[in-house]
Amino acid sequence: MLPVTIGTTYFMVYYLVPKFLLTKKYWKFALYSFYTVIISSNIIVPLIFGSFIFISDYNITHMPPMSKNIVFVLIMVYLIVGLVSFVYLLNYNFQTISKNKELQNKILETQLQLKEQELQYLKMQIHPHFLFNTLNTIYGFALKQSKQTPEIILMLSNLLDYILYQINKPKVSLKEEVLHIKEYIELEKVRFQDTLKVLFSANEINEDIQIAPMLLIPFVENAFKHGNIIEGSLKVEINVKVIESQLDFSVKNTSLANDSQKENHGIGLENIKKRLELNYTNNYKLDIYSSGQWYNTSLTIFNLNTTNNA
Repeated sequence: MLPVTIGTTYFMVYYLVPKFLLTKKYWKFALYSFYTVIISSNIIVPLIFGSFIFISDYNITHMPPMSKNIVFVLIMVYLIVGLVSFVYLLNYNFQTISKNKELQNKILETQLQLKEQELQYLKMQIHPHFLFNTLNTIYGFALKQSKQTPEIILMLSNLLDYILYQINKPKVSLKEEVLHIKEYIELEKVRFQDTLKVLFSANEINEDIQIAPMLLIPFVENAFKHGNIIEGSLKVEINVKVIESQLDFSVKNTSLANDSQKENHGIGLENIKKRLELNYTNNYKLDIYSSGQWYNTSLTIFNLNTTNNA
């Protein structure tokens, strides 16, 4: 029975199962399995009689007891075929699950790499955008041959030091970010002189609290860049409040009702929206709206300890 059992098993495992069962052609699998049983049975039965004739020399008492029962022999053959097929399917499922898991890991790894590349690209955009706006200020003072030009350059140097060396870090101290916001405000005070009125408030911030670098400064920058002088002054109000791990940050500036700020928020703000989505997906709330002569930006990060990407 061994050659018939091996042949039937191989035919089932390496032809019927892969071609019909695994491809979900169940009717064809059932049909061809039925044909396999019929054909193999027609081989097994003559073999039993052949063994009776040639091996036992027509003496049935010389035959092993189990070989005398045709039904038992058929059951044993197909039991072996079924058991081997079952083991094959288990092994196939295990390999498929392993391959799928490996593929998912590769997909996730690729997505993380793409996400990191996009984040790095957005960070790199901050350099020219921030530098462009500040150099315009220095250019204006240089044309006037102002004595404040060296002071402005020094302030810019401090800010550029922060940008160049901190922007590549996954997180920076929120306290340091706020400190550079103050430096930026001082830079703008020099530029606007008496036409600028700034109200800045911030509660005590723990040095352990961290945030994605250059996340808040672009909002402040846009307030000065797109704000309008109304009744002789540009008014800007900035508030930073941290309660436990939640950040509440708001910026508001005077703005004309028909000003383009409501339609175009600039490269910096669009950049920062993408960075927020990459770093704090489903963990932040950003509201930008106009109210009378005020243009408001409000950002809440619910849990600063949770970030999606470095």
